[in-house]
Amino acid sequence: MLQLMDVNQFYGGSHILRKVGFEARVGEVTVVLGRNGVGKTTLLKCLMGVVPVKTGTVRLDGEDITAATPYERVRRGVGYVPQGREIFGRLTVEDNLRMGLASQPAGSVISPELFELFPVLKQMLHRRGGDLSGGQQQQLAIARALAAGPKLLLLDEPTEGIQPSIIKDIGRVIRMLAARGTMAIVLVEQYYDFAAELADQYLVMERGEIIARGRGADMARDGVRGRMSI
Repeated sequence: MLQLMDVNQFYGGSHILRKVGFEARVGEVTVVLGRNGVGKTTLLKCLMGVVPVKTGTVRLDGEDITAATPYERVRRGVGYVPQGREIFGRLTVEDNLRMGLASQPAGSVISPELFELFPVLKQMLHRRGGDLSGGQQQQLAIARALAAGPKLLLLDEPTEGIQPSIIKDIGRVIRMLAARGTMAIVLVEQYYDFAAELADQYLVMERGEIIARGRGADMARDGVRGRMSI
């Protein structure tokens, strides 16, 4: 579904991403791990088109989207849950979800399936997003990204600042989405145990480069936890 080839990105004179390349396959969770400041969030921003790729190629379902704008990528099937959630605090839960339908034809309705995945959102449909707890806001951010029916879902540290019970709920939803075999999921994460439970394949980043990769089932054997603490 997703192919990156030799992607480089710079902030001023700083080389942030260095020849990053990998594939994310449909029905799998690709986990990107690494300490703070190694380029994980920048990588997702490049995939979403929020930050332009300096050199290299990004393909979605075989189509070159390297120069596509963020809204064009959404229309082509990319869903993005940014770090920090970035929901619309003054809008209701319902209106936040409708924002996720902005790329869809007029008259599109919110899928009832979103409330099956996140029942709490149905209970709080008319409450302002800013009045929700951090964990509820994260569920809303994921549901908003899912509203348009993406074929690639990008998640940037969905466990950050979230209580353990909701972390389990989010993990359950990610597993369900992957098991359906209709989308590829790229998950940026620092919480090793959460990542290890979900990963079909893993990538470890350091100083803008992928320094290790493999199957999720091999993370313990490959010493991935140790690489994250060095």
